[in-house]
Amino acid sequence: MNIVIVGGGAGGLELATKLGNKLGKRKKATVTLVDRNTTHLWKPLLHEVASGSLDMGVDSLSYRAHAYHNHFKFRIGSLDGLDREEKRISLAPLFDEDGNEVLPARTLDYDILVLALGSVTNDFGTPGVRDNSIFLDASPQAELFHKKLLNGLLKLNRKAMTETDAVYRIAIVGGGATGVELSAELHNTFNTMKAYGLSELKSEQLKITLIEAGPRILPALPERISGSAHKELVELGVDVRTNTLVAKANPGEFVTKDEQAISADILVWAAGIKVPDALAQISDLETNRINQWVVKPTLQTTIDDNIYALGDCCACPLGTEGKTVPPRAQSAHQMASHIYKNILKQMEGEAELKDYVYTDYGSLVNLSRYSTVGSLMGNLTKGSMMIEGRMARLMYVSLYRMHQLALHGVLRTGLRMVNDSINKVLRPRLKLH
Repeated sequence: MNIVIVGGGAGGLELATKLGNKLGKRKKATVTLVDRNTTHLWKPLLHEVASGSLDMGVDSLSYRAHAYHNHFKFRIGSLDGLDREEKRISLAPLFDEDGNEVLPARTLDYDILVLALGSVTNDFGTPGVRDNSIFLDASPQAELFHKKLLNGLLKLNRKAMTETDAVYRIAIVGGGATGVELSAELHNTFNTMKAYGLSELKSEQLKITLIEAGPRILPALPERISGSAHKELVELGVDVRTNTLVAKANPGEFVTKDEQAISADILVWAAGIKVPDALAQISDLETNRINQWVVKPTLQTTIDDNIYALGDCCACPLGTEGKTVPPRAQSAHQMASHIYKNILKQMEGEAELKDYVYTDYGSLVNLSRYSTVGSLMGNLTKGSMMIEGRMARLMYVSLYRMHQLALHGVLRTGLRMVNDSINKVLRPRLKLH
């Protein structure tokens, strides 16, 4: 039995880990994880990589090492073909930075295939966005942002010695969790850099504009929590603009629908998601308008019961109103656990698999060291509860610890927590390179 999982994000890696320890360890199946990168980082932390609050070199996980410890195989590569009749996927050739071929095109046979490819930022076809702004879909993009930020702050520090009106501008489109959290983290980075030699920097020299097309930021959260986050950002000095639709992006500026130019040294687009067009076109599987693969309640694709999809790349029905399960880390975690159980049932020959039921445990948004806000729902509170401050921060951190527990178990996660505490003493508060 060959089980192939394409995509090593939160859900895909958790599923590979569970199946490897259950089936791979006992030689009941060959479990293979495919990803185009060599390391894994929990996607909700990418804004911290961008701001420098988190160091990829310390906090990322090696797929190969993790596969070795958890009895599955890892193959580096990008999906570029799916043959359902032959039950085979094809991987594109792998090239190095100089354009030299490292690995040729390859194929992998499967009996059960799981698509866990995540999503990318949706630019909605807005002219100039893809060429002139940075997305935060993956670690390389976050690290590119970080390098631009450090270089920009160095220039600003030098200018501030002679120019009293010198400023550094960052414009972020998208008032969801990524945009809001990045705005707060950037202020923390700016203020912390003053302690590491950039003594000329002043808080008022950082100008962040957060642009949201809707009537409020954090539309997925209750209005009171959204309002609280809005207030915190304004107090930090963030220019929050709601009901503002960006019509195009030029080098160094976003242009709104009413032709107002918002200039910035760094442009960031963090609005909306979709599955890349190329991936949606590799097969005849049913997709929706943002290219997500449509699945049945069992999380099997509507056309092929031997192919599952989970996380951001799947459209799973939610209720009877045509809604789908929201693209969140908690969704991917729940789906991974559910597919794990259904694959075991499928291998045992059970005719009826269990339907997935989404449980909303709420949403939390971390405003760096300044505040954390959110709502807890579902089984945690038997209703809903708005939380802020230290309790919210504790719950926010616990989400990442739950992901680590799924990957490493209690002992290794405990050791990582100890290591994190030690690093807070030994390492700088920011990544400075």
